[in-house]
Amino acid sequence: MVAAGLISWPLTNLAAKAGLIRIDGAIGPATSSYIARAINEAASQRLQCLVIQLDTPGGLLDSTKEIVQSFYGSQVPVVVYVAPAGANAGSAGCFITLAADVAAMAPNTSIGAAHPVAIGGAGGDNKPDDVMKQKLENFAASYIEAIADKRKRNVEWAKSAVRESASITAEKALELNVIELIASDLPELLKELHGREINGKTLHTASAEVVPIPMLPREKVFQKLWRPEVMFILMLIAIYGIIGELSNPGAVLPGVTGAIALILALYMSAVLPVNIAGLALIILAIGLFITDVFAPTHGVLTAGGIAAFLLGSLMLFNHTGPAFRLSLGMIIPATLLTAGFFAFVIGAGLRAQFLPVQTGREIMLGKTVSALTAIDRQSGKVFVEGEYWNAVSEAPVEAGRQVEIVGIEGLTLKVKPKPRRNCLCNHWRDC
Repeated sequence: MVAAGLISWPLTNLAAKAGLIRIDGAIGPATSSYIARAINEAASQRLQCLVIQLDTPGGLLDSTKEIVQSFYGSQVPVVVYVAPAGANAGSAGCFITLAADVAAMAPNTSIGAAHPVAIGGAGGDNKPDDVMKQKLENFAASYIEAIADKRKRNVEWAKSAVRESASITAEKALELNVIELIASDLPELLKELHGREINGKTLHTASAEVVPIPMLPREKVFQKLWRPEVMFILMLIAIYGIIGELSNPGAVLPGVTGAIALILALYMSAVLPVNIAGLALIILAIGLFITDVFAPTHGVLTAGGIAAFLLGSLMLFNHTGPAFRLSLGMIIPATLLTAGFFAFVIGAGLRAQFLPVQTGREIMLGKTVSALTAIDRQSGKVFVEGEYWNAVSEAPVEAGRQVEIVGIEGLTLKVKPKPRRNCLCNHWRDC
């Protein structure tokens, strides 16, 4: 009986597996690469479907387009599941959810607010003018309309998510035909998917084994690094390193570190939605800092550089969605740290300007030495700082007399005789 029971159970159920990946955070190049690899791996393992558990405030438009194209070319049914409770498929996440073969949400989640300004783009520019805003909005509206139409979902609501930043709950999304399923957890989702036919394939997921497809180490690194905060920190390292090398030539390490950080920051700026005006202000701040290291402005240029740095940091990602904005919690400490750094550098330079001369010919002025030979207006010799010098004096000086160095002309020292110790006057002529 047992054997018969086992034989009668569908083989598809015994071998059924469903892939699972989790996307939590902003959509970027690392996310796009991860999803594309997961789709290919799910196909190679002949999984029933690939479930993408999604919770995102938005992301980059270019990366979103790559993800949508990966969905369209997938040989495995793709299920986007907005979860857990409290999750949101905002901005780019709305496009991704609508592009899936099956769109599902957990209770108490939301979807929408897909306005193109919030989505951002790769290699951002200054805040777009009204004409550019309209072009972006029209493109995004037509793009999401095409996605919703392909997946037979509510086209009118999809357009309103772009044009009016409409956002709705999971329950309302099911009612409006924006999604197909509401499931409280993954097992319930797999039960709901069981028996559905997608692209000519019937899913057998009721008792399917969940196969997680984790991020590779390099994907995890890029996911963490490909963030505005990381680019901002790289810019700070570049500033400190370059200024440190210029103020201490030959140190090498600060210069090399700063150069590498600068190249990485510039590379990331080609992908992240950077505001050119903000970047220009930060570059101006660097120029002011460098100038003040060498120019005797007593910190005036540094004060201007700090102001430019603060404004540039605030503007650097200010036209993107919340997923790609710098927080004040990072900007203010960075500005204070930068101000302190350059106050120290400039302060050290100013203090060095007022220190007494420690080396060079100038240190001989005012020194008292003995005349090696008789000194007059034309010739004479003294020994000072380990060297023999020619010396001249307005008043005749006999050999062995103490003289004071009062000037330097080329390789000749000007001296004057010092009063003798037993002399009660201050004038050599009277002694």
